[in-house]
Amino acid sequence: MANGIVRVGLVGAGGNTRLRHAPGLRAQDGVEIVSVANRSRESGERFAGEFEIPKVYDNWVDLINADDTDAICIGTWPYMHRTLTLAALAANKHVLCEARMAMNAKEAHDMLDASRLKPNLVTQIVPAPSTLDVDATIQDMIADGYLGEILAIKLRVSNTEGRANRNETFADTEAPFHWRQNQLLSGYNAMSMGIWYEQLMRYVGPASKVSAMTKVCVKQRLDENGILRSVSVPDHINVLCQMACGAQAELSWSSVSGLQKGNELWLLGTEGTLNLRGAPNVLYGGRKGDAELTEIPIPPEKKGAWRVEEEWINAIRGEEQITRTPFDVGVQYMEFTEAVARSSQTGQAISLPL
Repeated sequence: MANGIVRVGLVGAGGNTRLRHAPGLRAQDGVEIVSVANRSRESGERFAGEFEIPKVYDNWVDLINADDTDAICIGTWPYMHRTLTLAALAANKHVLCEARMAMNAKEAHDMLDASRLKPNLVTQIVPAPSTLDVDATIQDMIADGYLGEILAIKLRVSNTEGRANRNETFADTEAPFHWRQNQLLSGYNAMSMGIWYEQLMRYVGPASKVSAMTKVCVKQRLDENGILRSVSVPDHINVLCQMACGAQAELSWSSVSGLQKGNELWLLGTEGTLNLRGAPNVLYGGRKGDAELTEIPIPPEKKGAWRVEEEWINAIRGEEQITRTPFDVGVQYMEFTEAVARSSQTGQAISLPL
C-alpha cells in the first residue's frame, strides 16, 4: 500500500459490484478504486464513468498483474472465480470474491489451498446476507441453552431470485435463460441453496451426510439470442441431512412453489423452538410450557448489517479478522452443494466432508 491507501481493481462489473462493492469501497477512508475490467471494454468504460474509476483494462490479466493495485475485487460469475483468485494471489494481491465461491468443491479447495500459501494476503468470500440482522440473536439464544439439544431442523425456501415480480412463485415458463441456469457458468450452484446452507452453519454447524432429490421443472428456455437452451440446473430441491451436531434436517428450495411464498426456518430442540420467517425477517420462539410461539424482538445492538467491504479493508489493514466469510467456510458450502448434486445423480447418501 502506498501512503496507507488501499488500491483496488475490479474484475467483473455486474449487479452486486454496482449495487454493493463499488459504493461500499468508495465509502471507506483511504481506499481508491483504480481500475476495472469487464466482459467488454465498452461496458467497463460505462462502469468507470459511473464510479469515477480512472483506468479501464481490456482484459483481467493486465489488470491483476499491474503494479497499480493492492487488492482485487472479483465480481464475475462463478466459472471465473478460481482462475481469477489464483491469478490474484500469485500476483500478491488481496482478494474479495463474489459468492458463490466456485463451480464445485475441487475449485473451492484449490482456492483455499492457494490462500494458505499466501498467509500475508487477505481472502474473503462475499457472505450470505439474508439473515445478518438476526444471526447474533439466534446464535446467542442457542449458546444460552434456549433450545436445549437440537433435534430437528426444517427449512423451506421459495426462490424468487432473478424475477421481475418477486411475489410470483409459480413455474415461470416464459422467463429467458438466465446465467444461473447455465451449469457451464454456475457449476453445481442452484437457486439460494448455498446461501441458506452457509447461514444454517452459523447456527448449527455443517452436515455429515446428505441425501437429495432434485427436479428441473422448466426444462427449456430461450437465451438472449432467441435460441432454445436446455436447462440442467434444478429449480426444485429436497434434501435430508444428518447434521454433525446430531440433528436431522429437512431442507427444500423451490422456484415453482405457487402461492407458498417466503422463507421459513424451524430449529426444534428438547427445551425450545425457534422459528424464523421472512423476508423481512421476524423471529419467533417458545419453550416447554408455553402455549404458542411469541415474537422475539431483536435488540438494535445485535442487528448485523452488510459491512463486507469495510471488513475486507479492515482486515487488509490488520484491524480485524475475516468472519463473513472466510475461504474455509466457502469450501464447506461448496462441498454441500456438490453432495446434493451427487446424491441426486446417484440415488445414494453422500458423506461430508467429501
